[in-house]
Amino acid sequence: MDEIKVFENKEIRSVWDNEREDWYFSVVDVVGALTESINPTAYWRKLKQRLKEEGNETVTNCHVLKMKASDGKMRMTDVSAMQGIFRIIQSIPSPKAEPFKMWLAEVGKERLDEIVDPELTIEKALQTYLQKGYSREWINQRLQAIQVRKELTDVWHDHGVKEGAEYAILTNEISKAWSGMTTRQYKEFKNLKKENLRDNMSTLELVLNMLAEATTTELTNTVNPQGLAENKIVASDGGAVAGNARKDIEKRTGKPVITTKNAVDFSRLIKGVSQTLKERESEKQIEDKRHSKK
Repeated sequence: MDEIKVFENKEIRSVWDNEREDWYFSVVDVVGALTESINPTAYWRKLKQRLKEEGNETVTNCHVLKMKASDGKMRMTDVSAMQGIFRIIQSIPSPKAEPFKMWLAEVGKERLDEIVDPELTIEKALQTYLQKGYSREWINQRLQAIQVRKELTDVWHDHGVKEGAEYAILTNEISKAWSGMTTRQYKEFKNLKKENLRDNMSTLELVLNMLAEATTTELTNTVNPQGLAENKIVASDGGAVAGNARKDIEKRTGKPVITTKNAVDFSRLIKGVSQTLKERESEKQIEDKRHSKK
C-alpha cells in the first residue's frame, strides 16, 4: 500500500511491505526534503557512491521498488526502512538534518542509560502510554502483560524453542486458539501496520491474551515439551483455555470480545471523557460564582 508522507511541505513517497511488516521510504524524496537540492537524484547518486567507498552498509540495505513518479508513471527508485533512512540522514550535511541528528544522539544516550538502569525503561514506557492518552488502569494491565510475556519466552527458551521465527510460530498458535486469528490477521482486523498489537487491545482483550500466555507457561512447565513441534501443541492448548473464556463471555454478554477499535479509538474515548469532565467543572465554577454573587 502506497502512501504520501509530508515533511515541511515536501512529499515523501512510502510503501508498506506486508511480508516484512515495515514501511519503506523513497531515499531521493528524503534527500530532497532535507537538502532542498534542485536535483536530489544526482545528490543521492553522489552520496551513495561516497557511502559505498566508506564501506557503509546503508547502501547495501537499500531496496529498489516501483513508485509513482511526478509524471504519473511507475518508476524504480531506491527505498529504505526507517533504520536506513536515519543512517542516511546522519550522512547529510544540512541544517534541516541537524534536529534529527540531535534527536538520534539523545535517543542513543537514553538507551545507554536504560542499559545501566533498566528501571528507567519501565518508567519511560509508563510516561509514553500516559502521553498517548491511555488510562492508568489500562497501563497497569499492559505492564503486567509484558511480564507475563517475558515469563513465557523464558520458558520457551528453556524448552528448546529458538528465539525469533519459532517464538512467532508459537505466538500465532496461542493467538489462533484464543482469538480465532493469527497475529497478522488480528492486526489487519484492527487496521494496524507497524503498531504493536497489544498496545491496541481493549482491557478485556489484553486480559484474555494474558490468560492464554500465562496458561501456556503453566502447561509448559507441567507437560515439559521439548522443541517446536511439542511446544506447538501446548501453545494451542494454553490458548484454548482463554478461547473458551472468550466464548463464555460473548455468550453471556451477547457482544463480541474482539473489537476493531485500536489505540486511536481508546485515546479519543479517554479525551472525550476528559473533555466532558472539564466542561462540567467549568460549568460548576460558573454556577458557584453566580451563587456567591447572590
